[in-house]
Amino acid sequence: MKRALPQGLGASLLAEIEATALELARLAGEQMAQALGHALVVEYKSDGAGHVSLRDPVSEVDRAVEVLMRARLAERFPGHDVLGEEMPDRPAFGSPFVWAVDPVDGTANFINGFPLFSGSVGVLLEGRPVAGAVWCASSHALRAAVYHAALGGGLSFEGEPVMRSHNPAIRRRLAGLANRAPDIPSAWEVRRTGSAAIECACIAAGLLEVARFEAPNAWDVAGGFALVQAAGGTIRSLGPQGWEAFEGFGGAEELAAWRRPVVLGRAEAVELLCAATG
Repeated sequence: MKRALPQGLGASLLAEIEATALELARLAGEQMAQALGHALVVEYKSDGAGHVSLRDPVSEVDRAVEVLMRARLAERFPGHDVLGEEMPDRPAFGSPFVWAVDPVDGTANFINGFPLFSGSVGVLLEGRPVAGAVWCASSHALRAAVYHAALGGGLSFEGEPVMRSHNPAIRRRLAGLANRAPDIPSAWEVRRTGSAAIECACIAAGLLEVARFEAPNAWDVAGGFALVQAAGGTIRSLGPQGWEAFEGFGGAEELAAWRRPVVLGRAEAVELLCAATG
């Protein structure tokens, strides 16, 4: 059943937003593909205590792509806010629309040439995903391309609907989890790609049945959440009262600081994983 569009978001504006998100995700993919095989400038970010974290690299491509994305958005939607991983300061326009962009998700994979990385664009209205596009270095079609979706529509892959299939002969499905802990149901084989956005796309496309992320930033998952919701998936976040339905990232201040454990995927699998892991 299609969801009604929020007041102030007409079909033509939503179509323009989705098309721009798709364009930006393709832009990210093109820049990453062109950079492969070249010696990249790589730095490592500092943690809150000022110590360099070798788990958090950033390349020249991350920053260059975000600059390009922001410039494109300044032309197309000059009044919209932008929240990005590499330039987290958001313009203080006070717009109900926020573009949450991650120019290279899976940077450690990217700088090592490991082909599981992505570029993610999520569009939020009052903190809720209304459109998303994720360029993936690998996909269900065994090629690099973009999954995209908008509120009220289904999941698409480069403009074509994604038809999910279920093979009852497969008795153990894949779950995006870090390890095989004792409390993980035996119905799943565990996998971790190193890119939250790719795992969201895989959930939406039916390649993964369920996934859990411990503390993603909004820009890591905003685009992917739009895909999962368009595909009919369920998303739950862990709040003070336990697991609850994901209703959005909140207002401007909440959005910038949002980091919650989330479980997403097929409804029955989400309920099972939430119950098993607490």
